[in-house]
Amino acid sequence: MAHFAFVSAPASGHVNPTLPLVEELVRRGHRVSYATGPATMDAAVAAGASPVTLPSELPPDLASRGEFTAEQLAVTMEYYLDDARASFPVLAEHFLADRPDAVCYDSVTFTGRMLANLLDVPEVSLVPTFAENESFSAAQVYLPADFDHTHPRLVAAIQDMGKFAQGHSFLDDPNLMFGHVPPTSLVFVPREFQLAGDTFDERFHFVGPSLSSRQTAGEWSPRSSGPVLLISLGTVFNDRPEFYRTCIEAFGDSDWQVVMAVGGLDRQSLGPIPANVEVHAQVPQIAVLRHTEVFLSHAGMNSTMESLYHGVPFVAVPQIPEQQAIARRAEELQVGRTLTDPTVQGLRDAVQSVRSYRPRAAALSRVVRGAGGASKAADVLEQLLTQ
Repeated sequence: MAHFAFVSAPASGHVNPTLPLVEELVRRGHRVSYATGPATMDAAVAAGASPVTLPSELPPDLASRGEFTAEQLAVTMEYYLDDARASFPVLAEHFLADRPDAVCYDSVTFTGRMLANLLDVPEVSLVPTFAENESFSAAQVYLPADFDHTHPRLVAAIQDMGKFAQGHSFLDDPNLMFGHVPPTSLVFVPREFQLAGDTFDERFHFVGPSLSSRQTAGEWSPRSSGPVLLISLGTVFNDRPEFYRTCIEAFGDSDWQVVMAVGGLDRQSLGPIPANVEVHAQVPQIAVLRHTEVFLSHAGMNSTMESLYHGVPFVAVPQIPEQQAIARRAEELQVGRTLTDPTVQGLRDAVQSVRSYRPRAAALSRVVRGAGGASKAADVLEQLLTQ
């Protein structure tokens, strides 16, 4: 049986989509070593992987980085470079002593590609959002029209990244963050949802999302016969008490059974909670989605795929450019609607209107579920090692 090394930044939005694949590989008798930071290691171990703990942490001010300005892109590049300087020696030491047959790495975690090049083993990019190729770049949809490519801090960050790459002669391509197209990519999105999907060739396997055993084990039951409205802004950009208060005003004391996940927000800041509204730090999202009529979401790709997996249309309140692009794609496919400035009446109207999208969401659910998921992804990895 084979040994696969997985490498990812310690972000749940990047680690979680890979966990069903880890489970499937382990079920087939393969060995998986998962390298990530302490914040996401428990989930990888629960999926059956052996831990390789990296000194990686997400920036504490991540929630404040909502726009893709040149300054913020420079800060992001600086973070990844600092992380690489600390993490790559740990990766190299561990896997030189315990060599994998292939390295599977999160698409933004270039230390994984560095490791594959160092060991001279196949590299596989794991893509939790829109994939990129020679003709389609996320910059086309994420960066604002007035983006300053000549910003001094950004220019310096790009130069520092280049110097770092030049210091590693084993790299097959010095482009660490931009421009590299891997020979094999597993994309946890169906081709039908991918932007410019018809431009992607056989190097890209659009396997779509899968559900891990941890997700499917969650339980939740409605408290009433009313339609369920799930509200969540995800795990990072969720410190929005004014948004939750507006939701309570819009749907409190209505026929809706409202289930609201607010993260670490102080519940007292929301004021009185009507009887038809549940407020939790976290909810078993998959279990709730099984009963949900409409999802009021930030439109993160994981939540979007989970919503569409269950045939649930959604109203998007995107917080960052990537989520705005996802929300626009959902609108194009008529499975979602976007609100940029949610008001009480605007929320009511949007939620009511997307209820008519349920047939389209159900049709896309069949596409999502039919993309192949973890089983297809594991097939691709096994075939890769036989070539």
